[in-house]
Amino acid sequence: MNKSVSVKIYHGYGHKNNLVVYGHVFKRKAKAAQIFSNNIFVNIIHLFKLFVLKPYAFVRVRLQFFDQTIDNKTEHDGFFKFEWKALQDVEAGWHFVKVEAIDENDNVLSSSEGKVYIPHITQYAFISDIDDTVMISHSATIGRRLRELFIKNPRTRKTFPDAAKHYQQLALSHTNRNQPNPFFYVSSSEWNLYDYLLETFRFNKLPDGAFLLNTLKRWSDLVKTGKTGHEGKLLRVMRILDAFPNQKFVFFGDNSQQDPTIYTSIVEKYPDNIAAVYIRNIRPEKEEETRNLLDKVKAKNVSALLFNDSSEAIEHSKSIGLIQ
Repeated sequence: MNKSVSVKIYHGYGHKNNLVVYGHVFKRKAKAAQIFSNNIFVNIIHLFKLFVLKPYAFVRVRLQFFDQTIDNKTEHDGFFKFEWKALQDVEAGWHFVKVEAIDENDNVLSSSEGKVYIPHITQYAFISDIDDTVMISHSATIGRRLRELFIKNPRTRKTFPDAAKHYQQLALSHTNRNQPNPFFYVSSSEWNLYDYLLETFRFNKLPDGAFLLNTLKRWSDLVKTGKTGHEGKLLRVMRILDAFPNQKFVFFGDNSQQDPTIYTSIVEKYPDNIAAVYIRNIRPEKEEETRNLLDKVKAKNVSALLFNDSSEAIEHSKSIGLIQ
């Protein structure tokens, strides 16, 4: 295998008739093993390395899932997406997939294993934004956002008080511990930050789930991190809804950017698929605008709450039966 080529697979999701796995192939990528240090220079160097990479464009990729083999090609930015139907019944839970990058002579350049999550038949599924919904990020102010990224590591990033408690309760509501409700984390942050976010969520005991992030950025675009892709975010949310047409969804977001507008537009088109919308009130100056949008959500008989603290959201979830 070519040691400079690497395959990165992100957590996939779906059910027997609609499975999805994303990933990237890189020609070169900086070694970026995380050191959990309080040294600002160590954290800056690690963050910088996450954006030092060279995607492998238009290379063949091959996915193996049980006895199935599916071929595809990466896009111009090294991104690949597999969508397929399983040939056999697949039990709920996590399942391994393998993806290989293959040259024109059918030689394997690199391979990697990833996981795809097939939810149990549960009553609810949850789609949550990340920055300023779960994790304190100051997304609306680029200087403060970069400060959070640069001076902190995944284990020192702050999540909002009681946010993990709320999500843990929702993950196990109306189901049992062995069959948690599925979580999907959809963000405008780039795929560069995938491992960083996984560790932050794991360390803060947030429910495991599938992440759907934004297009890779190179190191020269680091100062633009998290500032693009809101239209793409709408499409990513819609793909999840399309994959699970029989599920009731609950949305979580904040009013620092476009979440209220995105979620309201989805509710207006698919009110029967949405059980509730929660918006964290990050920008008080946008409170009236946000409440007006949530009034449109309520007009479709979908519960909605603008909240300042997760404790308010927990009480609301109990009052509408989301939490038993």
